Amino acid sequence: MVDVLLTKRVEFAASHTYRNPHWSEEKNRKVFGKLASPYGHGHNYLLEATVSGEVNEKTGMAVNIGDLKVALEDVLKDFDHKHLNVDTPYFKEMIPTTENLALLLFRLLEKRLEGIRLKRIRLYEDEDLYVDCVGE
Repeated sequence: MVDVLLTKRVEFAASHTYRNPHWSEEKNRKVFGKLASPYGHGHNYLLEATVSGEVNEKTGMAVNIGDLKVALEDVLKDFDHKHLNVDTPYFKEMIPTTENLALLLFRLLEKRLEGIRLKRIRLYEDEDLYVDCVGE
């Protein structure tokens, strides 16, 4: 058995701020610097989702790319053009770092991809900064 890996890239935009709600303003500024600004800042994120599977002899596909695209769109609708701290329930207590956002997106996408093995997501915050989450 040989699996193939298939990767789909999608872009979305979101803003966020790094703030621990249990800390003082002073401590937030000391730990996060300018990223603790209450006004936040934005990114044009690039998300790569990699799935795996055997190539089906009848279809020639391991995964229907249309199914993957729909799953990605469904997950990202709650994040695209949103302020992560304000507009999503996920970051009321959790700090929306690139690492936390990547972990969350992996878990949400994995749930949405019934019957499809999610191997990895790579979330680019900027062209020179990304986080990988790797599944089993």
